[in-house]
Amino acid sequence: MKKSFAFNFMATGVGSVPFLDVDTTCQHILKFFPDIPFWPQFVKRTPFEDMTIQASQRFPRIEMDLKKNSLYINTAGTQDNELISFYEHFMAEDTDYFAVSHEYAAGLYKLLELIEKNPQSYGPFIKGQIVGPITFAGRLIDAKGKSALYNNEIMDTIVKGLAIKALWIVNKMSLSDKRVIIFIDEPYLSGFGSAFTPIQREEVIRLLQEVIEYLRSRSDVLVGIHCCGNTDWSMIIETGIDIVNFDAFDYMDYFLLYREEILKFLENGGTVAWGVVPTTSFTGEETLDGLKMQLEKGLNKFYEWGIDRNIVAERSIITPACGVGTIDPDKAERILELLSGLSSIMSKSRSA
Repeated sequence: MKKSFAFNFMATGVGSVPFLDVDTTCQHILKFFPDIPFWPQFVKRTPFEDMTIQASQRFPRIEMDLKKNSLYINTAGTQDNELISFYEHFMAEDTDYFAVSHEYAAGLYKLLELIEKNPQSYGPFIKGQIVGPITFAGRLIDAKGKSALYNNEIMDTIVKGLAIKALWIVNKMSLSDKRVIIFIDEPYLSGFGSAFTPIQREEVIRLLQEVIEYLRSRSDVLVGIHCCGNTDWSMIIETGIDIVNFDAFDYMDYFLLYREEILKFLENGGTVAWGVVPTTSFTGEETLDGLKMQLEKGLNKFYEWGIDRNIVAERSIITPACGVGTIDPDKAERILELLSGLSSIMSKSRSA
């Protein structure tokens, strides 16, 4: 059984933000989400903070097209030395070699700097994230337009590279003396099973488990998976994660179809991160009462299934449906305010 924690509707973010001021944004995150502050990815400030590009440093045969702000597989030349060097550093567990530099993650460094100044004001958790291997590979093509999902050699370096880079992130965030939560972001798995996701269920589970087990065997981290669309949630749960994060605004009914899997997940100590504040479908007309009603739709279903209310509360986190990086900054700020307010309402109603 997994270790379980009393989250009691604590709130946190998914990752990306549309803001440009690193210091001010991190201060606002600590103000709105003191229990689980998250590292913001400044996707509009620099292309280096795109979720895929951000994780790409030190990956062999993967290069960045500066004109298109995208990655590609470089098959020109031999590049054997680069591949050998990658595996040598991986086998040596040289996490510093796979570090995410300040240029690629300004928010990570600033958030930790601010927490270090006054650590007793925050916590007990801190959240980070890394792009998942399926999404990373699905966005990566070679000169012939072929996806990395079909390239076994590249896939092996992607999975191992992401695993050890995630470990570096966990170790870095652990310096805050907070319990680290890391989400593996897998938006590519939205709509899994369609013709647009040419990868088998067993392979998805195997690749994700390799990353998860690598982290767990080397750190005391809580691992979640975030998918912002509809997917095969039994597949996600089967990976053995601690936290499942889904869009609870637009896809609540789909998630609740997996009754048996969800029940087993909760019985084994799992936590549900309800992405109940909409992002892409956000209108600005949303209210705390309306969002509370939407959240309670899912909570009430859990109660009907016979899950104790205290357990449901303890195993519940609240998040936006997805990252807010592509949203208008004023709307994004409102989303984060609603999220913080909903968390406060839910935690107070439980203690009342």
